[in-house]
Amino acid sequence: MEKERVKLSLEDSNIIWRVYNFGTQCPRFKPGLLRDRHARCYRLVVRAVTRAFVKCTKVQRLKKRNMGTLWINQITGASQEHGLKYPAFTVNLVKCQVELNSKVLVDLAICEPKTFKSLAALAKRRKEPESIFSRGEQYH
Repeated sequence: MEKERVKLSLEDSNIIWRVYNFGTQCPRFKPGLLRDRHARCYRLVVRAVTRAFVKCTKVQRLKKRNMGTLWINQITGASQEHGLKYPAFTVNLVKCQVELNSKVLVDLAICEPKTFKSLAALAKRRKEPESIFSRGEQYH
């Protein structure tokens, strides 16, 4: 007896390909192995992969937040060595039109301390004595 060949339509092959591609994201999904429900049920695979992607994006956000606080702490320590607090340091650099982000400032503080020292001196020179009337606020 000859086996009948089943013709797959284009739509069926797309579905099979999509299931296979989505299943490659889930390590427990092996189409040939029937060891557990994760290997057989596409719905469970979709759920597991979706959860993994959500967790991944949450971890990425957390990592960005932690790196940002780490950079601010490192800039604070480096600027305090030169007699400036972090807010005054960053505001005075912006007033001097030096627009460097936190990551670059940290790299300068760690790898090139002389350059960071010159930036701190620039920010110190820009520091103006506080008075009743400042440029930003004027009382009428």
